[in-house]
Amino acid sequence: MLNRFSRFPLPALMVAGLLTAVSCGTTYELPDTGGAYSDEAARLFAEARQSPPPKTLSRSAAEARFARVEPRVMRAGRETCLRLKTGVNCNVDIAIDREMDERNAYFTYQNGQPIIRISLPLIQDTGSDDEVAFVLAHEYGHLIGRHVEKQQQQVLAGALIGGALAGIVGDSSDAVGIGMGVGASAGGIVYSQSYELESDTLGTRIAYDAGYDPVEGAKFFARSEAARGSGGGYSIWGTHPPDRRRVATVLATKAQIDGQVGLRNAN
Repeated sequence: MLNRFSRFPLPALMVAGLLTAVSCGTTYELPDTGGAYSDEAARLFAEARQSPPPKTLSRSAAEARFARVEPRVMRAGRETCLRLKTGVNCNVDIAIDREMDERNAYFTYQNGQPIIRISLPLIQDTGSDDEVAFVLAHEYGHLIGRHVEKQQQQVLAGALIGGALAGIVGDSSDAVGIGMGVGASAGGIVYSQSYELESDTLGTRIAYDAGYDPVEGAKFFARSEAARGSGGGYSIWGTHPPDRRRVATVLATKAQIDGQVGLRNAN
């Protein structure tokens, strides 16, 4: 008996299935950022762009700022993570990356342990405890949103899609290899903006629960700064591109907090 899909080449069927697999969206709904939130975000964004940069902190003052902020964000982040029953290890190791020269922060896993690292130059460049709190809380959001795992799934699926497409065109091993390389690149970036906005949503709630002002903290991302530092590496404005929608997301999430509206799972 003939299968009704038999007229399609097998690689084409693989691509159809993988396209579904690669579409890993956000775990939680993003707030509506239109209307007044968009207008206010435009005003705050322009204000942050026009304001002079804050005075650079000394190393000792930056260390003291981190020491004040880190325990409160870690406690609030862990409580949020446990309350949402994410299934991930909520015990994050947060520390200063003393080998990083660029102003940046990141979340990743190290030997299976979730870690958040922030560079001392970034802390020195902050204008308030609110800004450090929001940066750390934003990175905690990447854990709760399971963005590392989802990104890995997208890269793998993208690589497989690229290989399958090359297989449809021809069965040359070189073509398949090239296809997988292209697919890996495309799959790895397809949801990056959604993930950043989800981390902003979660980070707003964590920073607020830690006792900080997330709106003031988010202004740090709105500054007009170079994507790369003097050493050639990416700064936080290169890995976390600033735009008005991010500020609007923070404003809308803060309004939800004020209205006692909790997080909703995405459909």
